[in-house]
This record gives sequence, structure tokens and C-alpha cells, in this order.
Amino acid sequence: MTRYVLKRLAGAALVLLALSVLVYALFYVAPGDPARLACGERCNPQQIAQVRERLGLNESVVAQYLHFLQGVFTGRDYSTGTSVVHCDAPCLGLSYQNDQQVTRLIMERLPATASLALGALVVWLVIGVGTGLLSALRRGGPTERILTVLTLAATGTPVFILGLLLLMVVCAYLQWLPFPSYVPLGEDPEQWAWNMLLPWLTLGFFESAKYARLTRSSTLETLAEDHIRTFRAYGVGERAVVTRHALRGAVPPVIAISAVDLGYMFGGAVLTESLFGIPGLGKTLLEGVRSIDLPVVVGVVMVMGVAVVLAGVVADLLYAAADRRVVLT
Repeated sequence: MTRYVLKRLAGAALVLLALSVLVYALFYVAPGDPARLACGERCNPQQIAQVRERLGLNESVVAQYLHFLQGVFTGRDYSTGTSVVHCDAPCLGLSYQNDQQVTRLIMERLPATASLALGALVVWLVIGVGTGLLSALRRGGPTERILTVLTLAATGTPVFILGLLLLMVVCAYLQWLPFPSYVPLGEDPEQWAWNMLLPWLTLGFFESAKYARLTRSSTLETLAEDHIRTFRAYGVGERAVVTRHALRGAVPPVIAISAVDLGYMFGGAVLTESLFGIPGLGKTLLEGVRSIDLPVVVGVVMVMGVAVVLAGVVADLLYAAADRRVVLT
């Protein structure tokens, strides 16, 4: 098991290194002149040259990338023209808009995204796994057909349409809840939970359809195996067969995909955050793209990449813990 863990961590490190090269080349080399983007459209050539010198863009691309890696691991100094600003590790650069450290900006927005992702995770696991299990147990009956139709409808409904419907029905028509306005958890936990309820349901409903189909197919596949038929032949009750044996075989793939999807939520829930005004990483990425703030865009994309890669490692480890045969392959 230890060798398996070390192998997965080494693979993740190589993937992250390749990701950093790709992201840096994509956003700093391909677009053109980052100095002009940082300075603005009204800057004259002399001002652009000063900005290029301040950002170290006169060096070769390889040297610039090595300075970028140095900032991530040990920190980096930036010249403002009259003074030097130190960016602590992990340094992802300074924002073009306000010279704020990108890492600090991301850390300020990270709790909102984490609360959205974790809450939605609970919703899609409860609804998705429960619906998929019930559909498998009621196979061929009207319950399965109804759940299948609802699952297909949830799959085909865009997340922003689902969010708008919840806002209109719950907030405008029924008036069960006020329109959401994000409140940090540290300020008022109760208001934080009430205002995050609709975003959780929106993202959770959207993702739960995938888990319902996955749980149903995995449960049916497990119920068709030989050892399940043996348990039934020995008179083991159907409830015990499903809860103790069939569900145990269906859970590992659900756990693995949940970990990966949770990683994607860090920066990937752009529509949900924008719709409900949640100041998270997805909204930060959208703002950075609109203002062509390359350090912010690169920083958020790197954080998303790290989250996805680490989530993949966690998924593999959880799958290996649930099924020891994976370690032996």
C-alpha cells in the first residue's frame, strides 16, 4: 500500500509540473505582450517598457518560467519602480488591477467555494445514491420509470436554468426564503447556511443525476454476481443482501468519482457562483478573464488543477482502500 501511495504521489507531482508549463505557456506566451495588458491601452511605449522591466519580461521565456516556479516554492520580489514588494510563497504573482497578491486573493475567496462544494457534495450523494439504489431495487416497476424520467430531466437541465427555477419558485412565488445574499460562515453561521441552501440544492440536483445512474448500474451489476445468488440461496434476507453486500460493491466507484467532482468544483462552479452572487474562485476566474488580469487567471487555473489532481489521488486511495485488489494490479 505504501508503494502504491508513493507511486500515485509521484505521478501527481509530474502532472502538476506539466500543468504549470502548459498554463504558463498558454497565458503568458501565446496571448502576446503581457506588459501591454498589465499597463493598459493608454500607455505609451516608454511606460510599457518600464512595466516589462518591472515584471521581468525582458528575460527569456525559460527564465521567466523558472522565476514563476521560484515564486511558488520560495517567494519572489517584485519591483514597483520606487520600491520592492515581496510576495510570500506560494506566490502566484501580483494582480494587474490592484497589485494585490494573487495567493491572498485566492485564499480570501476559497472558503466560499469550499462551502459551496462540500454542501453540494452532501446533497448529490444523498439524493443520487438514494435514488439510484431505490431505482435498482424497484427495477421494472413504475417507481424505476418515474425515477429514470426525473434523472434524465435533471441531466438535460442546465444548472443556471435549474437555479433560476428554484429562485422563482422558492423565493418569488412561495416566498419560503429570501433571495440569497452570501454571508461568511464566521460572521453568522445560521444566515450562512440559509443563504447557501439554494446554491447547494442547485448544484447538488444537477450532479445527483450522474450518481443516480452510476449507483443504479453498479448495484444491478453487483446483484447479478454469483456470491449474491449464493447468499439468496442460503436464505439471507433481501434487505441484508442489498445493504451488507450489494451496496458495498457499488460504493467504491461512487466514492472515487465524488472525490474527482469535488476537485472540479474548486473553480468549476462559475455559473452557480455568478447566479447566486457567491464570491468564490469561479467568480474570481470570470472577473479575471473579463479584465484580462493574467496573474489572477493563471493563479485560479493552477489552484483548480491542483485541486483536480489531488482529488484524483484521493479518489484512487479511497478506491484502493475499498477494493484491495487495486493495489495488487
